[in-house]
Amino acid sequence: MKTKTIHIISTYKDVFVSQADCIPYRSGMDKGLLKKYFNEAGFEVNLLQFSDIDFRKMDFNNEYVLYTSTEDVGYYYKSYIEDIILGLHLQGAKLIPDYEFLRANNNKVFMEILRDLTLSSGIEPLNSFKIGVLEDIYKYENELRKWDKYVIKTAEGAMSKGVFLANDFNELIKKSKKISRTFNLYGDLKDIARKYYFKGYKLESRYRKKFIIQQFIPNLQNDWKVLIYWDKAFILKRYTRKNDFRSSGSGNFIADKDFPIEVLDYAYNLRDRFNLPNISLDICYSDKKFYLIEFQAVNYGTSAITLSTFYFKKNNEDWNCITEKSSIPQVYAESIINYINSKEN
Repeated sequence: MKTKTIHIISTYKDVFVSQADCIPYRSGMDKGLLKKYFNEAGFEVNLLQFSDIDFRKMDFNNEYVLYTSTEDVGYYYKSYIEDIILGLHLQGAKLIPDYEFLRANNNKVFMEILRDLTLSSGIEPLNSFKIGVLEDIYKYENELRKWDKYVIKTAEGAMSKGVFLANDFNELIKKSKKISRTFNLYGDLKDIARKYYFKGYKLESRYRKKFIIQQFIPNLQNDWKVLIYWDKAFILKRYTRKNDFRSSGSGNFIADKDFPIEVLDYAYNLRDRFNLPNISLDICYSDKKFYLIEFQAVNYGTSAITLSTFYFKKNNEDWNCITEKSSIPQVYAESIINYINSKEN
């Protein structure tokens, strides 16, 4: 039988996938360990960086490719990564995860679109609107005014950065203006001049940074960060901040076995629906319903693993609690191996 190859692509700093307890700090997963686990499962491993990809000389058609992303300030390098991964997608590579999940990584507008496309039935969505320019809000004003409060999120950002609460519609407009402003003195003056030179000319919006508006869920004291790696689940209970509605980035979380087991079924169902080997999910519970707040499938935090001395494993319809400290590279590799085997068998 022909040996299968997995291509692993790292950043210019030679970092592959975030790992909470890595040494040195922010150096990512141990690629030596990854290679070991994949080799033991019968895979050859080809280690690359994004700058090594030459589409004139290299053909990744029908080849398995694992890749990472970044949270660099301004997301400049992430934009480059997206170009390379989209090129590999067009070439026919078997990307894990698919390109659309990279696009959704720290891009809450596309995350909402992907949620709409994938979870159109059977999953309770948070009511939300995707805003391209500030003026779009007024198209939805009648619906928005039915809500008591609003959560406003910039498209970019992690750990609650760029997440704000508006207590009424007027405050929604005020805070939306602040986060969507696209000030450019020369460009704005030039645009105003066009209005005088060209009859009927419409000015460009001064608020073109995209964002989303979600309906606020009141009285939440916590949510759960759930990591699913194929049939294994790791869970953190995250408490909201003092005098704040946000739990992400609060630093107030514990690995605890005291939670409704149905949250794992909900999370596992989401992994299946998205057709992924592993996924990070932010889940809350209100009015006897689970809600998916956000999700990531590439380059997400792994504290739920490093802080846990146990995990839950799916066994038919039941979840068994396994007392064991987990290795992040091993858990990750096993999820990829199981995913690939499920596709090929």
